Amino acid sequence: MKIRIKFAKYGAMKFIGHLDMMRYFQKAIRRADIDIRYSEGFNPHQIMSFAAPLGVGIESYGEYMDIEVLSMTSAEDMKRALNDVMVEGVEILSVNVMPDDVKNAMASVAAASYRIAMKEGYSEKTPSGGFPIDDLAGKLQTFYAQEHIPYTKETKKGVAELDLKEGLYELAPEPDGAIRMLVNASSSGNIKPAMVFESFCKSAGIDIPQTAYQVTRLETYTDMAKDGEAHKFVPLSDVGNDDNRKR
Repeated sequence: MKIRIKFAKYGAMKFIGHLDMMRYFQKAIRRADIDIRYSEGFNPHQIMSFAAPLGVGIESYGEYMDIEVLSMTSAEDMKRALNDVMVEGVEILSVNVMPDDVKNAMASVAAASYRIAMKEGYSEKTPSGGFPIDDLAGKLQTFYAQEHIPYTKETKKGVAELDLKEGLYELAPEPDGAIRMLVNASSSGNIKPAMVFESFCKSAGIDIPQTAYQVTRLETYTDMAKDGEAHKFVPLSDVGNDDNRKR
């Protein structure tokens, strides 16, 4: 059976890298006595894949992991068993049995939503997490209305010129003054939220250091749109829903 697990990662655990999180879950699954399927061969390993690796320092309430199991009692029992062995900073939010024909989470990722907020205590002007920016909504609207948003990215192979607008689907202020965005999170066009925020600050003439704000992933989506249709982003936890599969 294919199982999709949604989990949150926050607090001190946000500093744990992707490979260490994989090892952590491998051990947690054994402790929870999950009847997971192992690969065949001389070096069998748990059949497990993560949707979209999270950058170090980013919190998330929309992480996904797919596993295969040989047997289980119920999704709720598995959720309870896993949460019983979780450390502070990792919480299992949902467990869903997926149809056999559903693509794995890693191959399904199309977009992700993020919240960027001022870190608590960094500014007395914004105790709620909002940014001390005059007319934030207007500045965000002006920035997003641009036809192109050029961004220069340094890579191991050299310098790459990107157009962030191609992968920036939504950008708006939150009621508390934080910023919410929806960006391309696919393997072919991944846009990091820090790129968008850095570019926005530069265009608005604002200087906010990276140490001053916290990035939080809110949800991870697949795209259920058919050829020629506009994007239809659906949370990965809802992919097995019959209504979504009929779209």
